[in-house]
Amino acid sequence: MSGQPNNSCEMASSVADQKSARLLDRSLPLPLWAQLYEDLVRRLEAKAFSGAFPGEHQLANEYDVSRHTVREALRRLRQAGILDSGRGRRTDVRTARIEQPLGALYSLFSEVQARGMHQRSEVIARRLGQDPTVANRLGIDAGTAFVYLERLRYADEQPLALDRTWLLASFARPLLDADLTATGVYAELAGLSGVRITGGQERIYAVTPTTDQRRLLGLGRGVALLAIDRIGRVNGDPVEWRETLVRGDRFSVVATWTRHTPYQMAVADGSPLGSARSGSAG
Repeated sequence: MSGQPNNSCEMASSVADQKSARLLDRSLPLPLWAQLYEDLVRRLEAKAFSGAFPGEHQLANEYDVSRHTVREALRRLRQAGILDSGRGRRTDVRTARIEQPLGALYSLFSEVQARGMHQRSEVIARRLGQDPTVANRLGIDAGTAFVYLERLRYADEQPLALDRTWLLASFARPLLDADLTATGVYAELAGLSGVRITGGQERIYAVTPTTDQRRLLGLGRGVALLAIDRIGRVNGDPVEWRETLVRGDRFSVVATWTRHTPYQMAVADGSPLGSARSGSAG
């Protein structure tokens, strides 16, 4: 009926209002750049800029202020770690980093989910076969059959990582038909085969992305990748080799220590997940 309010329209209007620019008040003692700073923070929290962050000209026109005012507000946003920009490249909203703890069995899927982000995977390749190089890395027979999975991982619909996994086919065959779009491989493996990865080893190092990797992951100029090589084990036996390439601007590695348990760092010998010499960092 025409006389009754349309709740859905009112709700949509309210959301739009939250994302829209508010007029700055020149009668206030608060500087215009500070008012602009506060309003941009408000709009960022309302996820107003789903695409690229607007440029100086656009913001100056939208708020009816000088470019000097805009530059000062943007400078403060960069200082606060909210925006990321540099000479010759556009300004982007700084994305929260995914953190991996050292010394723990880690699931990228679980960490993304725990941070309230939407996680999904796109399977690029999936097959059954042998790989003598991987078998050698695991120290098992060269003729061992593997289930091979290659996935592009997303967090909040933004590319996060390229993941290649080799798992022993003796228990991983059900993954050939599994829907891995919205679940982790370890969780699916446990549900389908009853097998749980109980430990392993990892080597993490920086690499320069190739042209194809930069395209798939949507990397900007100057962004490196962190490569994570993993041997997964079940009760001490090697069952998995994994190579994950994660965006360096969205991922970091963290460690904790106490007075009684000093931070441990290992110096690898150069071979894939080879022997390491451990020592305490000062």
